Amino acid sequence: MTRIDFHTNVPDKIAYACRLVRKAYAARNRIVLMTDDMEQLADLDEALWSFSGVDFLPHVVSSDPLAPETPIVLACTDQADLPHTDLLVNLSRRTTAVFPRFQRVIEVVSAEETDAAAGRKRYVWYKQQEYQPTHFVANKS
Repeated sequence: MTRIDFHTNVPDKIAYACRLVRKAYAARNRIVLMTDDMEQLADLDEALWSFSGVDFLPHVVSSDPLAPETPIVLACTDQADLPHTDLLVNLSRRTTAVFPRFQRVIEVVSAEETDAAAGRKRYVWYKQQEYQPTHFVANKS
């Protein structure tokens, strides 16, 4: 069964995702990041390129021909061809239909009320599906 972790009260979802991805990539995970839309995907893409002067986080969008060989893949739709199944980092406000394919899902939820409310609904939905999500409150520092 997929492990579900909620990271809530996140002040900046994009920066937080970059830190998560750096750690997961260092642990040799193959990662998919799901965004709400193309605008958020573009912001994430830019942030991953400029996140660190010493860490290289190789990534492409899911439609790129190199996606199967690239350890970090960005997508904004469940219809995307997703080549990896280790870790899904969900930055969107929806439960992705593809989540059961992954060994682990990290739901990133900001402190913003609309996003927090959507996160609470996803948490309840997972519980109703008999998943046992864990919950971490992000440190604002």
